[in-house]
Amino acid sequence: MTTTRLINANVVDTRRGEILTDQEVRIQGGRIVEISDTPLTGEDDRTIDLKGHFLMPGLVDSHVHVTAITPNFALLETLSPFYVGAKSSELLENMLMRGFTTVRDAGGADYGLAKAVEEDSLLGPRILYAGNALSQTGGHADMRGPGQQTFEGCFCCAGLGRVCDGVSEVRRAARDEIRKGATQIKIMASGGVSSPTDRIDSTQFSIEEIDAIVEEATAANIHTMAHAYTARAINRLIPRGVRTIEHGNLMDEESCRLFLEHDAYLTPTLSTYDALAKEGVEAGMAAHLQQKVFDVLDAGGRALEMAHRHGVKMLYGSDLLGRMQRHQLNEFHLRKDVVPAAELIRSATCNAADAYGYKGDFGEVIPGARSDLLVLKDNPLDDINALTQPNEQLLMIMKAGRLYKNLL
Repeated sequence: MTTTRLINANVVDTRRGEILTDQEVRIQGGRIVEISDTPLTGEDDRTIDLKGHFLMPGLVDSHVHVTAITPNFALLETLSPFYVGAKSSELLENMLMRGFTTVRDAGGADYGLAKAVEEDSLLGPRILYAGNALSQTGGHADMRGPGQQTFEGCFCCAGLGRVCDGVSEVRRAARDEIRKGATQIKIMASGGVSSPTDRIDSTQFSIEEIDAIVEEATAANIHTMAHAYTARAINRLIPRGVRTIEHGNLMDEESCRLFLEHDAYLTPTLSTYDALAKEGVEAGMAAHLQQKVFDVLDAGGRALEMAHRHGVKMLYGSDLLGRMQRHQLNEFHLRKDVVPAAELIRSATCNAADAYGYKGDFGEVIPGARSDLLVLKDNPLDDINALTQPNEQLLMIMKAGRLYKNLL
């Protein structure tokens, strides 16, 4: 089995927010097997001198839509899944080249796309996928307009969600996504920006339906993530066992208390509102839907400040659509004036592994973890911009022990 030794590495300890100087790291079988501050003994197939640059785990984006080749979701559901898959390949490769070695897809990706990446048939980050997000009729994944009685596309092809109503239907839908390999279940639990008939301040699904979905995910030993904006939506979800709340722009102080009490995580997605406000219509979003962005745009920053002040654990999420996915690293810029660099790095590394139930599997440079690694020219703990300039800063990208970029 091939072994690689990295020498002269300054390792970013993501949990403690510290630098471990002058380390050696041995990699075998896609995993880190040894780390030492003294020279490692034994022969290796390959040695890479990091020359004092900064070694850290690959980044994790906890809210992506790798099949969202357009922000027009109604159009997306009419497109050939073969076409969408082909177009997604470019989005995936660009994510990897930005330093993201794992992404959690929040609706759209499936077993086939994840397997193609795992086999290196497609270049991209490892995909943890929800399959189709679960939505009630008229909910955030129901893309029928108010005058439509039927839909020309289907909810099983290239779309991001599926419609289900009632306890028995949602239970069956959750079980079906689990059968298809979902690593988490996504609940559309409030109104949203890109859906045509719901209001952002609505709650979606009954308590009984939410309980059924969470129960099925828990039985399968996977977690649930829920799209929710308002405090009213969030505060009914967290006590039900939902692990991560996506967006959360209109949360309140009680929401923060519940996050802490139930050990739940918040995934702010400021970058998508910034991008949609600036170029959403130009990128393909309907103008009347873009106006909904302004209902939550400024509130996102206030929610971020509130969550940080209360010590709510957060994840890094971008939620960008179509060509706007090029702004994936902008989330660091939008949070950096509120959240210190060490905590920002945790949100994009070890916090994600903890939230998903994969502690120690990725997000850290420790023995036993996946050898998903980045080498940066400068120290990201001193300046988070080291992570936002991949062309200038990112010297090496490794995923599962394979090099995808090496400028050393």
